[in-house]
Amino acid sequence: MLVEKYADRIDKIFAKYQDKRSAMMDLLHLAQEEYGWLSEDSLREVAALCDVDPTQAHSIAGFYTMYSEKPKGTYWFQVCTDLPCALRGADDFYRQLCEYLGVGEHGGTTGDGLFTVEPVMCLAACDKAPMMQCNFHYHENLDLETVKALVDKLRAEAAQDQKAASE
Repeated sequence: MLVEKYADRIDKIFAKYQDKRSAMMDLLHLAQEEYGWLSEDSLREVAALCDVDPTQAHSIAGFYTMYSEKPKGTYWFQVCTDLPCALRGADDFYRQLCEYLGVGEHGGTTGDGLFTVEPVMCLAACDKAPMMQCNFHYHENLDLETVKALVDKLRAEAAQDQKAASE
């Protein structure tokens, strides 16, 4: 449970706000950081911390693209496919990325569970498209070759992390 593991951090979050409900987005971030996604249980947990009905936590988690209510890969690629980015080749880039990772044309998660790819609307970097964020870090002016290099780097990091964890 979040409150047991992160009591001090939760207290600091609540200290920033006059009303517990105002801390919900910060607590949703904390829950997603801890669990990797926002499950039904984690949404109820955050709602209880904020003294609100779980439907309020669901409505916030469902509205913002920074939250995921389903399991995702270790690396979460969100590719902006909004019109300005599409005019700079984002749609083609998105299709190429999905094909390269083998997740189908609508995105999804790779078989090894490392990468989740999904389209999003507007990441506010239209002039640097095609662009995406990976775990909330921007990667801009992309093409298939640059993203292949990024994928290779992330696969190597994941393998190193897995090796270190098994030792």
